[in-house]
Amino acid sequence: MAKAKTKTKVKSRVPAGYDLSKIDTRAPKELDKDEIKKKTLAIVQELDELQNLLYAESKHSILVVIQGMDAAGKDGLIRDVFGQMNPQGVKVSSFKVPTAEETAHDFLWRIHKQAPEKGIIQVFNRSHYEDILVTRVHGTCDDHTALERMKAIEDFEQLLSRHNHTQILKLYLHISHKEQQQRLQERIHIPRKMWKYNESDFKESERWDDYRKYYEEAFEGCSSIPWHIIPSDQNWYKSYQVATLLRDTLKGLKMNYPGLKK
Repeated sequence: MAKAKTKTKVKSRVPAGYDLSKIDTRAPKELDKDEIKKKTLAIVQELDELQNLLYAESKHSILVVIQGMDAAGKDGLIRDVFGQMNPQGVKVSSFKVPTAEETAHDFLWRIHKQAPEKGIIQVFNRSHYEDILVTRVHGTCDDHTALERMKAIEDFEQLLSRHNHTQILKLYLHISHKEQQQRLQERIHIPRKMWKYNESDFKESERWDDYRKYYEEAFEGCSSIPWHIIPSDQNWYKSYQVATLLRDTLKGLKMNYPGLKK
């Protein structure tokens, strides 16, 4: 498989502590799909009340960072888990190729503008991590720059966490290459999915090993706030895991409704 060229010959010094090839992409075999879907539905209903409590108390915020390979199911996850909550308290930002204005600023400029205010659940569909993933695969960001950006990302996330009471959930939707290929093919043959078709996705899929490598380095280099690796070959299991994680995070805030204003 062809490797992406980089601007320099500098060897990456980011330690490799993650090995995605050793993490399963599927649910444990003993789990019952129908039973898990029932549990997910109950959790999503519980999330509606917890989100309302978060909004009313307005002392904390939640930032959900969703990363994954093309066709990992980011859009479907947002719909299934976050789509049932009050739209006044949930915001979604999608980060695509930077505009001319965005590239004229530092790489975190467009990200920081979308950070959640207190009381809000903010979802990032892709995120600041694209600037140490796609850019490295395509050779527009060398190893030294990537390391500097990782330090900036660590500082940025700590700033939100410590000074704005933002709980950050960093999710990697972990699918197999085989599953990705199948989902990309569905975009050609299934009418309701054709709008997602992009010829370049198949070319990006050929860089699978490169993306895996740089994801693993991103996990290791930006680990002060931990990553959650979500097995995602089966959407029902993916939604269950994320819904459970979000519910437990919200419950852990020990929130209370404000009393009458005096």
